[in-house]
Amino acid sequence: MRWEAQRLDLEDTSALPGMPTIRGLLRSVQVPEFPGLTFHEVRSKSALNAVPGDSAMPFPYTINPYRGCSHSCVYCVSGDTRVLMADGTQCRIADLRVGDRIIGTEKRGTYRHYVTTEVLAHWSTVKPAFRVALGDGTEIVASGDHRFLTGRGWKHVTGSMSGADRRPFLTTNDTLLGFGRSSVDVPKCAEYRNGYLTGMVRGDAHVKTYRYQRPGGAHGDVHRFRLALADPQGLARSRQYLLKEGVPTVEFDFSPVTSNRRAMRAIRTSAAAAVQRVRELVEWPEKPSDAWRRGFLAGIFDAEGSRSRGVLRISNADDNMLAYTQDSFSAFGFDSVLEDPGLANRVRTVRLRGGLREHLRFIHLVDPAIRRKCGLEGIAVKSDADLRVRSIEDLGVEMPMFDITTGTGDFVANGVISHNCFARRTHEWLEFDSGRDFDTQVVVKTNLVDVLRKELARASWQREHVALGTNTDPYQRAEGRYRLMPGVITALADSGTPFSILTKGTLLRRDVPLLTKAAGQVPVGLGVSMAIWDDELHAALEPGVPAPRARLDLVRALTEAGLPCGVFLAPVLPGLTDDEASLDAAIGAIAAAGATGVTVIPLHLRPGAREWFMAWLAGAHPELVPRYERLYARRAYVPAEYRSWLSRRVAPLLARHGLDRRSGGAARQIDGPIATGVPGDEEVGFPDGSLPTGGLPGVRPPWAPRPEPQPPDEVPEQLSLL
Repeated sequence: MRWEAQRLDLEDTSALPGMPTIRGLLRSVQVPEFPGLTFHEVRSKSALNAVPGDSAMPFPYTINPYRGCSHSCVYCVSGDTRVLMADGTQCRIADLRVGDRIIGTEKRGTYRHYVTTEVLAHWSTVKPAFRVALGDGTEIVASGDHRFLTGRGWKHVTGSMSGADRRPFLTTNDTLLGFGRSSVDVPKCAEYRNGYLTGMVRGDAHVKTYRYQRPGGAHGDVHRFRLALADPQGLARSRQYLLKEGVPTVEFDFSPVTSNRRAMRAIRTSAAAAVQRVRELVEWPEKPSDAWRRGFLAGIFDAEGSRSRGVLRISNADDNMLAYTQDSFSAFGFDSVLEDPGLANRVRTVRLRGGLREHLRFIHLVDPAIRRKCGLEGIAVKSDADLRVRSIEDLGVEMPMFDITTGTGDFVANGVISHNCFARRTHEWLEFDSGRDFDTQVVVKTNLVDVLRKELARASWQREHVALGTNTDPYQRAEGRYRLMPGVITALADSGTPFSILTKGTLLRRDVPLLTKAAGQVPVGLGVSMAIWDDELHAALEPGVPAPRARLDLVRALTEAGLPCGVFLAPVLPGLTDDEASLDAAIGAIAAAGATGVTVIPLHLRPGAREWFMAWLAGAHPELVPRYERLYARRAYVPAEYRSWLSRRVAPLLARHGLDRRSGGAARQIDGPIATGVPGDEEVGFPDGSLPTGGLPGVRPPWAPRPEPQPPDEVPEQLSLL
């Protein structure tokens, strides 16, 4: 076996005690972001692995950047933790979704800066909970393994100075980085709405009644209300709030875009009763409530406010507007100053002091509608907030915890910078090796890209199909650290080599632009596997794996980018997820996401995985144990009778959702029949889109005749799928 020289149990008697001899080993490292994992960085002599000639696999070569799998995660924060979004709002981490745009950080010169990034994965688990309290009152509930950025680097919530738990950890001598405590949950009650309309209408609207003389001595009145804005969010909120108060308006184009001005739209009404109602709504209150003040500050900021170059200001010429603005700031503990530049029109400015910390407190306290004024892109991570660690308390309970993977490797949680995590491991019964070293010892081919380029440049290379993800997932969390895949994709595309990728990891979204470019150079196939579709089963069996819906979002992102994507619906669990309703829901959702093909795969129970799964089944569904013992009595795979039954059940569902051979090709503009079915059937193939096609050497179309397959238990280890 090609990994024999890199087995972790091969030791040289001349080596230091406990140090394995791994051919090509550069170093073995344990890094804080992956506790419990050891990365064995090696210099590989080859990148391309030849598939045995008698294999049934539809590709002649594979590439495996990693041996072992680091799809494992132990860092999490509680579901109520607020994550800073790209538009300045906050969202509970439990409510985030893959694809959401949030704020992360990156190092630019001396300082870190806030930048926009994307949620690549999202999952939950249950962990012992700790509460971290900071000097400004900020509190965060997190697992002991979670890490936060301090003035002295990344540190875990808990740890030890020695022993197995030795790692950097928080103490009361540490200060976290970020901006700290902020307001949340602005109630949009009637008083808030009135305050918002007062700020917006008095700040930027036109309300007037014109009187003119009619012939014969009578007079007529013309009533006008008009609000024109360049930002649609402010206009939409104003129109909605007016409608709630019985003032319907008409929206129209106000002015077109010019070389130095944005286009503007407006709302208006000329009904006497409606205009009078507007006047009543924006009367100054004698004793404004906090809700009214919040709404007023949001409205006047949307109408007359700005935030740029570290300065938040609100400008107006009206004495009452300026007085109410400063008074409202003061009511919430803000420090503001009135600045008079001496303009002829008497426009003056109320400037909010306190920097980013107070700017964000203001934004979260009042919730303006116009979000372009609320972003953090490019701002340096500096703050005078008191973020000293005051206490770390073991709550003595286990709680549901959530975490995410982001494009920058971090995010802002409750106002402090938090390390992100990567997709938790898929359990052994999803066809990973059962040995513990698979999860804790990861061999990394650090020179893979350089070696691959040399092999692809050989005159003898025939540009044959190369598959990735057939042994270990190339987008496991180790890829977030080593970033080997961008170089692999580029090398294959530049050499004219068609390739395919099979993954469970939503980290693939990071490379969508690169894959789109590569698909313009060579045929590319992409496959995504969906495991447990049922939410309850997913929580029980895959508590930390990116949810199937997150992987559906990955499929959607790939197909929307114009890339093919076949889906492996696997594993189907007899008696649990093989009913028609479950399969119909799963296949329907996969079709709606734009998948170009589906292959349905029943559960495999190999030694190691079998023991774990059967123990779970006995506790959760004891009535199914006898059935599973019969199905898997002789081998790891279900018998032919079950495969045939499942094929008959799946066939009409595939047809219903346009993924069968007859309707799928036409509906999705696919050349040739679609490969669908259940492994073990003679006509089964990889789902369409998961393999590159186009008649190039070594590229076997999924509908082409296949060699007689080997018995499943004899398939080489490196070609174990799913």
